[in-house]
Amino acid sequence: MDLRSILTEAYAAVAAPSVGVMGLLVWVLPLLTAVIIDSAAAEVQFININTIQSVTDELVSKYGEDHRDRIAKGVDQVARFWRKDDGDADEFSRFCREYYMADSTVRQQTADRYEAMLAGIGKYLTEMNRDLNWHLDVVTGPLLPIDYLSAGFSPWAHLSDDMFATKIAFVALLNFPLFTLKEKLDYGSTWSRPQWAQVKLAAWFSSRVPADVSQNVHDATLASDAYISQYNIHMHHLLTPDGSRPFPKGKRLITHWNLRDELKALYSDPEGMDRQKMIFDVMIHIIRQDIPAAVIDNPAVDWTLSTNAVTVSPVVDGDVPSWWQTDKKPGEKVDNSPEPNARYKHWLAMFHAFRLEDPYYPHLPTMIQRRFEEDREMPEAEVERLLTSIAQSETVAKIGKLIEKRLGRPLLPFDIWYDGFKSRSTYAEDDLDRRLREKYPTVEAFQADMPRILRELGFDAETAAFLCSTIQVDPSRGVGHASSPGGIGDKAHLRTRVGPTGMDYKGYSIAIHELGHNVEQVFSLYKVDHILLSGVPNTGITEAFAFVFQDQDMDLMGLTSNDPQKKYLMVLDNIWGTFEIGCVSLVDMRVWRWLYDHPEATAEDLREAVITIAKNVWNEYCARIFGVRDVEILAIYSHLVDGALYLPDYPLGSIMQFQIERYLKQSDRPGKEIERMCSIGSVTPDLWMRTAVGAPISTEPLIRAAEEALQAIGKK
Repeated sequence: MDLRSILTEAYAAVAAPSVGVMGLLVWVLPLLTAVIIDSAAAEVQFININTIQSVTDELVSKYGEDHRDRIAKGVDQVARFWRKDDGDADEFSRFCREYYMADSTVRQQTADRYEAMLAGIGKYLTEMNRDLNWHLDVVTGPLLPIDYLSAGFSPWAHLSDDMFATKIAFVALLNFPLFTLKEKLDYGSTWSRPQWAQVKLAAWFSSRVPADVSQNVHDATLASDAYISQYNIHMHHLLTPDGSRPFPKGKRLITHWNLRDELKALYSDPEGMDRQKMIFDVMIHIIRQDIPAAVIDNPAVDWTLSTNAVTVSPVVDGDVPSWWQTDKKPGEKVDNSPEPNARYKHWLAMFHAFRLEDPYYPHLPTMIQRRFEEDREMPEAEVERLLTSIAQSETVAKIGKLIEKRLGRPLLPFDIWYDGFKSRSTYAEDDLDRRLREKYPTVEAFQADMPRILRELGFDAETAAFLCSTIQVDPSRGVGHASSPGGIGDKAHLRTRVGPTGMDYKGYSIAIHELGHNVEQVFSLYKVDHILLSGVPNTGITEAFAFVFQDQDMDLMGLTSNDPQKKYLMVLDNIWGTFEIGCVSLVDMRVWRWLYDHPEATAEDLREAVITIAKNVWNEYCARIFGVRDVEILAIYSHLVDGALYLPDYPLGSIMQFQIERYLKQSDRPGKEIERMCSIGSVTPDLWMRTAVGAPISTEPLIRAAEEALQAIGKK
């Protein structure tokens, strides 16, 4: 076995779900990554400039000067990814002579063949991946060791290797040009739909990542997802200094989503602030990693937050995890050793896994660049400008003053999640939970009610029936997510938590959010004119549809607010939420920049850096509003750990949501408009928004509407 294989196996062991193995080996991650990166760099580039020029001149001589630009670009693209194993310089030359397509009709026919082939591959591998991850994602009973092994098998891992080994990728690169983000932004509006499809065809082969590297990314992501999806806090086991239990029995909340949503729900409880403070303290313990390891997803112990003491609980609600064994009696103290920086070890493992890909993207040599220029197709600087335009606006500061007035007290740091603008804040969460458990005792009950939900969201009966036939609801093991269909004939999957007694409000609200994703996923696959253009440009846009749906969750329950100020309050809620998640996204962006600047960092180094960065962002944008500095709460988001720079999609989604929602409200057929928007497909976000709503992505409409809302409310 060669050195690269040995190091790759060691890396896979580090990224495995076993915390013990990770704790033992995580210190070698930077070394392993550096050695593999050096090895990868040695592979690039095999074909020299003289060979490239010779082949180009030969083909131009044969087909004419009119073909020079196309030939030069195609030959260069092939050379960029050609390796020694693909053949020598003579084989490279022979390949280019044989497979260059001068005839535009033949090129289009070939593009059609690729479209059908890639659609089939995408469909089957997506379905296979869903099946392999089924028991890890969906509640099917206790997790078994085989479930982790099954999920660890990535059917996508060898696809790139196979595409290049068979020369399928090289034929595409020779005949269909790759375009930079700048070129797409400059010229995309002039391209026809077939031209856009060809652009997306070439993008399939814009990198050549070896299977072992892809597998490492898969393993690190799987381990991180598994860590987060099982990170629950049993709230009934949180004790005050006097030993009381403020939270009801059976309340098991996943970090950070459920903890945050529970905190939000308590705004409707006049006596809920003490519990909000406890939740905030739990979050701080998680961020600092001084949370006792024994309390994580363990209903057998009690945790007194004020002293960080852990004791055996006299009341056990739910199954005790298999790893918990103690012969102590109720009330006795147990080991309160902190979680061993697992949060930051997983985060660091994600960084090193993605960094292994860097040498295979010569045009986008960092994961940060790939996230923005390839995945989002938006310049990083433009995204940051949009986020900071909200974060530093005086409008947000004015809203902070309004919240303070509505609360009747000075703002506290957790008020960054203030939920009092929503109509649900007038209802006690227990009442909402009771209503929903009666209505949706099972996922099947929610599935059966989806036709009504979709009709009330503005879809006609025929379209609602079509959507219901292509969306399946599953009980989620994690917080919930939307799984897209792999291809025509496959279904989208809506996952949300459903407890033994039925779906509570948190699960319901997430279900409506995920339904928005699913509707977009179905339309942008089944209604698009080219499968190569299926989907929407980036995650921010699909988040926009999810938010559009989720904002109507109370209306769909028949609990429509009669408050004449509702439309203004909804605007304020939107911009306040965008401000909050925008600040979190800035933390995400700065941490990844820090990681690239400090590739040798340890988990302890990362923890301290994350806390410092979170405090700095808070001080820069939040302290002026909250009147307190050096708060690290922005670092609590779970997607910071398992999302790999995913978070900026949320505020982008909120910004675009407002523009989309305003447009839809002007239509008497919102369902048809959503279908039209989704059928635009995965062009650039800027072009998509201009086509969808007639305007570019901008925060100005939201800020302007928020100012109008403040004025209207001030007059009441």
